[in-house]
Amino acid sequence: MISFKNINKVYSDGTNAVNNLSFEVEKGQFTTIIGPSGCGKTTTLKMINRLIEPSSGHIFIENRDIRDYDIHELRWNIGYVLQEIALFPHMTIEENISIVPDMKKWSKKKMKERSRELLELVGLDPSIYEKRKPEELSGGEQQRIGVIRALAADPNIILMDEPFSALDPISRENLQTDIKTLQKEIKKTIIFVTHDMNEATALGDKICLMRDGEIIQYDTPENLILNPINEFVKQFIGNKESPWQTAVGVIADRNNEFIKNENEWRQIPSNPQQTVILKDNNGNYINMVKNSEIYDGETLTSDMSLYEATEIFKTSDQQLFPVIKNERLIGALTYRDIVVYLRNHSDIRTGSV
Repeated sequence: MISFKNINKVYSDGTNAVNNLSFEVEKGQFTTIIGPSGCGKTTTLKMINRLIEPSSGHIFIENRDIRDYDIHELRWNIGYVLQEIALFPHMTIEENISIVPDMKKWSKKKMKERSRELLELVGLDPSIYEKRKPEELSGGEQQRIGVIRALAADPNIILMDEPFSALDPISRENLQTDIKTLQKEIKKTIIFVTHDMNEATALGDKICLMRDGEIIQYDTPENLILNPINEFVKQFIGNKESPWQTAVGVIADRNNEFIKNENEWRQIPSNPQQTVILKDNNGNYINMVKNSEIYDGETLTSDMSLYEATEIFKTSDQQLFPVIKNERLIGALTYRDIVVYLRNHSDIRTGSV
């Protein structure tokens, strides 16, 4: 979908912002870019829609060099969400959402339908919000409008530059939950810049960790946490990440003996007392078996934190939980898995985790 090939950016003052950057973003992938201040995160993001031009190298979208696109065509197909929401104060919410569709000559009926559809998608009642002005909304509500405005013309790519960093912790956490839910519905290719490691691991399918204009590790959240490539990565994660906030997908047991292919389970006699998790030939979760009877067990999503998972364990009689990511069964989790992980990642000197 998006390919960086040997990208360099040197500013006029001699600052080398990005150095020989090469990486791929797959279609529908949520990629978070993180690193210390001045590492080149925002420069990398802005080169995708040509707000900043590379000094050398090539960026491709759908195997086509972005310089071969008409600049308006390129940007109309890329939604952009900033930290500074930049809603037009003199326009209604409906008018703000419709800016790009209006430029693309959509009909008024189509724009109104799209505005209402998107407001409903983020839980804002169109009959209440569409005629309001930005000043009548809270910070969190304004940022929701900023997100859906970027989606209004149905672009394939969404760029988000630290969009939640100015919000209070509760609003920020709510919007993180919203964007995860939204992505399951819209399945867009999203590049999200953040300085918060918890946010990066909670949202990203892949994390691009940068330092001094270079990619240090480009990996899944699980591999980044469990297999840091060097001491810098280990320290960066250690300084930012609380074990309680680790996603359950990081520690899910991928080789759990109780995970069975549906056909395999039916052919091999099993202990009637054994709990079994069933998957199909594509690796998708089907259901569970206990006492030789099939039932729909509770599941955990891979981006759920260990803290959230323990709350579910407390209120459930279930001992073994399937861990799901985009309908695929990626592993299983027991309470013992959580305890062992927290013990291994606790500070022995203080007893804290």
